[in-house]
Amino acid sequence: MADDPTTGGGSPNGGESSDPADRADLGDEALTVDDILDVPMAAPDPIDQANAERDEYKLVAQRIQAEFENYRKRTAQMENDAVGRATGKLVSELLPVLDACEQALVHHPVETESLVNALFGAVKKMGLEAMECEGGPFDPVEHEAVMHEPGDGSAPIVSQCLRTGYRWAGKVLRPAMVKVQG
Repeated sequence: MADDPTTGGGSPNGGESSDPADRADLGDEALTVDDILDVPMAAPDPIDQANAERDEYKLVAQRIQAEFENYRKRTAQMENDAVGRATGKLVSELLPVLDACEQALVHHPVETESLVNALFGAVKKMGLEAMECEGGPFDPVEHEAVMHEPGDGSAPIVSQCLRTGYRWAGKVLRPAMVKVQG
């Protein structure tokens, strides 16, 4: 009798049964439309929303701050590089003047010594280094051989410096012009 559609034991169209026993077979998860409409919708907590929004803005602010710090460091490095290049160019333009001062010191040491020492002291403070080469081994990176004299067959050495070579910031600005023995 329970399967007879005329007695109300089951629904012929597969719909919901109004019998509480049939409803119990579906378990605790079975809900009717009335049950769903009775459940109030949980509104999002405004404090949680505000905290999430705050955290998002904080991350954006931190990212922008890091990008600005990187930009500041990059521009400071570029500025230092530009100053170094400009100073190096100025010093390389002064090399003929330094050569003339060396020649003046050789021919008139008393009259030119204080001037030459002041000039060399000023460019040395900027980072210019004169290369000492006489008696040392010949290095084609630091020396330009313009004269050669026979030696005893050992490694070539610099016997005389004809024009001073200079380094700027650890790099060879101008190689020394030398006479090589060996």
